[in-house]
Amino acid sequence: RGIANLKDSFAQVRRGEMYLNNMHIAPYEEGNRFNHDPLRTRKLLLHKKEIQKLGERTREIGYSIIPLKLYLKHGQCKVLLGVARGKKKYDKRQALKEKAVKRDIDRAVKARY
Repeated sequence: RGIANLKDSFAQVRRGEMYLNNMHIAPYEEGNRFNHDPLRTRKLLLHKKEIQKLGERTREIGYSIIPLKLYLKHGQCKVLLGVARGKKKYDKRQALKEKAVKRDIDRAVKARY
């Protein structure tokens, strides 16, 4: 059973092919010096129409393709991809404020008991 991390990973279309970048898959523990780089770029198998459709969406400013889920099916590793829009600066600030408020509340509750 392997360990994979989808955080900070993204997919992109290059020369009509889909590649997955920055996805960390831990090396095989029982392996030797021939193990692959955990962060290497991985080629995804998609139909041509799927690649074109996702490629069109990413050409729009602010959109990117991200992996949502990684699972095994019939001995093959599959990735569920989604098109997402990045947060605006004011959204990030709001999220940081909410996170700080929640942290302060948790500290107050913890100090109380």
